[in-house]
Amino acid sequence: MKSPARMLLAIPCALALVATPTAAWSADPPKTPAPATTAAKTTTTAAAAAAAAAKTTTSDKAKSAAKVAPVNCAKVKCIALTFDDGPGRYADKLLDTFKKYNSKATFFLEGQYVKSRPAFAKRMAVEGHDLGNHSYTHPHLRELDEGKIREELTRTQDIVKQVTGKSPTMIRPPYGELDERVKAIAEEMGMPIVLWNGGSRDWATKNEKAIYDEVLKNAKRDGVILMHDWVEQTVKVMPKLLTALQKQGYHVVAVSSLRGAKQLKAADIYPVGSEKDKELPSETPYEGAESAESPADDF
Repeated sequence: MKSPARMLLAIPCALALVATPTAAWSADPPKTPAPATTAAKTTTTAAAAAAAAAKTTTSDKAKSAAKVAPVNCAKVKCIALTFDDGPGRYADKLLDTFKKYNSKATFFLEGQYVKSRPAFAKRMAVEGHDLGNHSYTHPHLRELDEGKIREELTRTQDIVKQVTGKSPTMIRPPYGELDERVKAIAEEMGMPIVLWNGGSRDWATKNEKAIYDEVLKNAKRDGVILMHDWVEQTVKVMPKLLTALQKQGYHVVAVSSLRGAKQLKAADIYPVGSEKDKELPSETPYEGAESAESPADDF
């Protein structure tokens, strides 16, 4: 049996052995693990963020799908606002308005202005508006030989496709003038001819109230209204005009959405019978009137 004195001496030695680290521990001290509660909290937060992001993405997609849902003009009252001679120098502001009101338009483009304002033409295509061919330099087609008529239309067709990636799907001859040669070339190009059955006389009055009153006077179901995106007053009155049309129950759509327009074939004339309207020429600017400005203008 060990004496009490020897036992007392052994206790400090044992404590010293326990307290002295080995070489391995000294060279590579252990890392302190993160508390389990912190890791769990981080995982929960990340999962919640992912769920919220997924919910937001789904919601945004649903809203986007609702905005681009096509309008069925067989079931609701529709009207088409169409703009000639562009892209005009105010076309960007007009596009802003149509985007805000979730409406669509039809733009009958001149090749010379597509060349000078390509960004506007491209935006029209990207935002889902109809693109039409309005010749390259806005001549009286009936006064040209067949080769020149074809050149005016094909040059515009080519530059619109080059700039926007999309080809015009319809033709509107300048001044609404056409003859058998124009119709034959339209058939050759595979496109219908779209005129109008109501106007705004915006080019003549250049007055917001007059434009507003004229459009509402001519508004009717499946109406095709002639306007110009180079007339500043037309662009300025558009928010008020779209609001008034929507209050009257109209859906403002591109021509291609109107009843009867989907079945149009090459060289068909729409609206039906519009070519016989004797008032047609009075709705479009006469030769020499102010137009969409110079193709080289600064904007």
